[in-house]
Amino acid sequence: MTHDVFNQAPPYAGHDVSADPALVEGLRRESADWAIGELRGLGTLAGSPRAQEWGRLANDHPPVLRTHDPYGHRVDEVEFHPAWHELMAVAVGHGLHAAPWAAARPGAHVARAAKFYVWSQVEAGHGCPISMTYASVAALRHSPTLSAEWEPLLTSRSYEFGLRPASAKRGVLAGMAMTEKQGGSDVRANTTTAEPRADGTYALTGHKWFNSAPMCDVFLVLAQAPRGLSCFLLPRVLPDGTRNAMRLMRLKDKLGNRSNASAEVEYEGAVAHLVGEEGRGVRTIIEMVNMTRLDCVIGSAAGMRLGVTRAVHHATHRTAFGHPLIDQPLMRNVLADLTLESEAATALMIRLAGATDKAIRGDSTESALRRIALATAKYWICKRAPGHAAESLECLGGNGYVEDSQMPRLFRESPLNGIWEGSGNVAALDLLRSIAKEPANLDAYFTEVEQAKGADLHLDTAVRQVKDSFTDPSTLEYRARQVAERLALVLQASLLVRFSPPAVADAFCAARLGPERNMAYGGLPSGVDIESIIERVLTVKSTTG
Repeated sequence: MTHDVFNQAPPYAGHDVSADPALVEGLRRESADWAIGELRGLGTLAGSPRAQEWGRLANDHPPVLRTHDPYGHRVDEVEFHPAWHELMAVAVGHGLHAAPWAAARPGAHVARAAKFYVWSQVEAGHGCPISMTYASVAALRHSPTLSAEWEPLLTSRSYEFGLRPASAKRGVLAGMAMTEKQGGSDVRANTTTAEPRADGTYALTGHKWFNSAPMCDVFLVLAQAPRGLSCFLLPRVLPDGTRNAMRLMRLKDKLGNRSNASAEVEYEGAVAHLVGEEGRGVRTIIEMVNMTRLDCVIGSAAGMRLGVTRAVHHATHRTAFGHPLIDQPLMRNVLADLTLESEAATALMIRLAGATDKAIRGDSTESALRRIALATAKYWICKRAPGHAAESLECLGGNGYVEDSQMPRLFRESPLNGIWEGSGNVAALDLLRSIAKEPANLDAYFTEVEQAKGADLHLDTAVRQVKDSFTDPSTLEYRARQVAERLALVLQASLLVRFSPPAVADAFCAARLGPERNMAYGGLPSGVDIESIIERVLTVKSTTG
């Protein structure tokens, strides 16, 4: 008997992904507890072998570009494996896209964030068109006529793939195209032109180096109009059924996010509609970017939760040197540290979703907090994701380096949210701009974090240090990353002190703000309640385990 299989963890499936205490507690705090039942249904599906297989197949069979039909006609179509469409149908059907915009119920955007967090743990790539469809509504509302025409289709819970006029579909999806070869984040260097036409539309001519999700029905695009850089809505198919002059040149061969298509495109006089005012394109499309930045935070938090639950599952079922891995002191230190990072990311993600929900409903204080906290979280949580994924993978040993474990896919995906919608430097500098332009944003931040004043000595000290970091404005830009990191850690610590169990809050404050701070995971100080922290992950039970 040479091939008996023993001392291997069973498949990680048959569990409820939403069995996440930090997530559920956050829903209750942010007026979205009414969504817990639907979230559990989605979480059970997300943990099922069927959904896990959809995620694998969508990544093993990436999209394929068809530029022409067999007879030489230009078609510019992207083909996907059926598993992709299964993932998309669930996401749209559960309202992970733009559905919250049509809901009057408080907490709708929080509920949507929680569902996006849960379903992203199945497969992250298909979240791109879902996220952009969600975010597009914010920009479209700068043009009430266009918004009235497109919102009912963007918020519909019907997933309909294929190139047809929007009027012939029950639901549509939106993408975005800003980046050009020569510009990158400097979108004002864009060269794509927009010439006014007699019928009130514009003709766009030029290129985009990255067009996210080119298979979508409609796109928000930046182009140079007579009065400057402007935002446009560009449909793939025109009302008469002809295809717009948007040419897909090639799909990007990416490190991760393999299931999702990203393309280089050329416009040859493509028909587009002005969104907002001419010359104010950045101001218009930034509404969309801020919403997708929220999803970058959610996606990174989801990846952290996936990584640590997989690591704990493996350690629970694996024995080394005569003892289960999860009982060995140093492994417990690592697992607890990974759990702290995950829980802090989830708590901040939920708080941001709550601030977004309230800001959309007109709360100016929450809007100010959201402005500064979103840039802060986009920088820090997305920056922490790759290291967290690497450590989680390492907990599985050699098995974690093998594709079957799903951990390589998680690792490849982990840097992307730090790049999307502005890389680390862009996010850190945007944080400083938000303060310089609106000092009330920083006031809102301190009002928020000081709700935990007096509860933890490390936190109180860190708040004072954050205030001191603004005393020398001449070096702020040079120190932008340090400032962003400290703001994020203090905000996370404040949330954990107020809302998480003492074991979690105390350990986080000591490990992230105290004098014994360690750069590597697994460096928690002595006296930390490891058992109570790890228990926050052990609530996820696999029926196959």
